[in-house]
Amino acid sequence: MDNREEVREFLTSRRARITPERAGLPAGPRRRVPGLRRSEVAALADVSVEYYAKLERGNLAGVSPAVLEAVARALQLDEAERRHLLHLALAADGTDTLTRPRRRRAKGQWTPHRSLQWTLDAITDAPAFVRNGRMDLLAANQLARAFYSDVYDSSCQPPNFARFHFLDPVSRRFYPDWDQAADIAVAILRTEAGRNPHDKDLHDLVGELSTCSEEFRTRWGAHNVRLHGTGTKRFHHSAVGDLTVAYEGLELAAEPGLTLTVYTAEPGTPSAEGLRLLASWAATQETGQKPDPLAVD
Repeated sequence: MDNREEVREFLTSRRARITPERAGLPAGPRRRVPGLRRSEVAALADVSVEYYAKLERGNLAGVSPAVLEAVARALQLDEAERRHLLHLALAADGTDTLTRPRRRRAKGQWTPHRSLQWTLDAITDAPAFVRNGRMDLLAANQLARAFYSDVYDSSCQPPNFARFHFLDPVSRRFYPDWDQAADIAVAILRTEAGRNPHDKDLHDLVGELSTCSEEFRTRWGAHNVRLHGTGTKRFHHSAVGDLTVAYEGLELAAEPGLTLTVYTAEPGTPSAEGLRLLASWAATQETGQKPDPLAVD
């Protein structure tokens, strides 16, 4: 990714969404562009207009943390956006944005170490899986393999949530809230682009999706980012129907850049029963049986 272009587009897009009223400023005469003027952001951040204009042209090299924080306050950035701005500044300085070196993994050759797979397999009542910031599906327990059977079976391989979402029409059935899930997927990729700007596999994925999907291309241009740690999602599984699950994402200390995610359902709900039925169905698939999944009791 071109760091200067990333900085320029991120800052201008954040400025465009802040109205004078939201910033506590008088609206003044009719404006030619949406959002705040550069001079207004500069005043709010207590820097000169010339200095802020330099930042918005994409030059974050050597900018102090205090100035970055002042700009973040002026633009009313949330925590994900603040971190993204910091990552962009670190990249401009040529600094690794991760606290520890990330081991280079050859494409298609990474496999979970044995204890990680044991950990996944020990979780028997909930789908549990590992993904990276590119949204590659790297490892899973039995229930997660059944949960994401559409992703594993998709013609869009290797298994990648973003590729499945934007290139496989099955995703529109699998994700009832398709647009919301699409926003989240792109925001995760944009966050990873700021954190790991020299990832060639990520560049290739973004290029593929931008070429093949206008839905992706439009969202990518919005420069939205996201911290994706906890929340709820809705799915429609072909075997057990509608599921509403809560998710918790845990960063793996031994594998920087990887996240272990676990799905659970509220006890006593139809979704909890759906996960139980899915576990039974998954067990029959592992043994090669082919019963009607909805008949499992």
